[in-house]
Amino acid sequence: MRTYLILAVQAGLAAALAWLVAQEVLHNPDPTFAPAAAVGVIVAALGNRARRTVELIVGVVLGIAVGDGLIRLLGTGPWQTGVIVFLAITAAAVVRGTGALMTQAGGTAVLVATLTPMSPDLELPRTVNALVGGAVGLLVVLVLAPLNPLRTVRRVADPALDTFARQMTASAEALARADPRAAESVLDRMRATEPQLQQLSEAVTAAEEVVRFSPVRWRRRRTLAAYRRGVGHMDRAFRNSRGMVRRIGTTLRDDEPVPAGLPAAVERFGEAVRMLHRAFLAAEEPVRARERVLQAVREAGAACRQDMGFSGTIVVSQLRTVANDLLRATGVPSDEARRMVRRAAAGY
Repeated sequence: MRTYLILAVQAGLAAALAWLVAQEVLHNPDPTFAPAAAVGVIVAALGNRARRTVELIVGVVLGIAVGDGLIRLLGTGPWQTGVIVFLAITAAAVVRGTGALMTQAGGTAVLVATLTPMSPDLELPRTVNALVGGAVGLLVVLVLAPLNPLRTVRRVADPALDTFARQMTASAEALARADPRAAESVLDRMRATEPQLQQLSEAVTAAEEVVRFSPVRWRRRRTLAAYRRGVGHMDRAFRNSRGMVRRIGTTLRDDEPVPAGLPAAVERFGEAVRMLHRAFLAAEEPVRARERVLQAVREAGAACRQDMGFSGTIVVSQLRTVANDLLRATGVPSDEARRMVRRAAAGY
């Protein structure tokens, strides 16, 4: 709600400024589309506002070009409007436009086809309004009232990564207590948590756009770069750890032996997630998180060399996969991460 409240404030400010610029500065007799375009830019998908602005302007120009040309050829009327809109959207599809570009092209073509008889000089004001609205929208979100990128990411990352870490701890406790129902509950909670990880990726994308284009936020680039490198690997780590928890439940239901080192290894992994998040926020090299990941792999490897069943062995294998994902999230290259996991699994 805090994020969307900020978007609402940005949209209101952008709409007011776009109206003032279009009417008072440029003396446009009908400035309605300028604030509408500005709001369209503000409420676009977070992290895609610059692209949305380009799509909006290109869509308007494309709709005007197709509409104006066909009106001169076909005239106006209901069937002409249908043909004009069809061809405008087709042209947008030919240039591989997204839904937003098609919407603007089709909507502008409708206005040109239906209003040209009453407002013969519609094309230039419409284009100017699109430019004003897009420019004002970007000015508001990137200069006048930009989101705080770290606060935006933290608002999403804190609950998402904390939940991830807590579920790893809960999985370790289920293993230690030999409680298959507890493991099943952990799996259910992890399924419910998946949208939070998706929101984290969206929040990082939005914050990255702000620090890339907003001068007042440039100093946050280093911190956001760490999140950008890590968020995809964190998402894979979460998905793979869910498979690990599913196999933990199988291990417990089959009454397989569980060496003490296996719950400890899963717990260490949860600790590594917490450490990585703190390192990201502090813009520090996540050295301790890497060490804790490798400690988890060593303890799981030691457990695997003891009496363990088939599913327990798979749990260890899956933990190594998740450890590789988390090492990649800390910035370790792919080949180096695999080498480090292999060495730790062998006890080095």
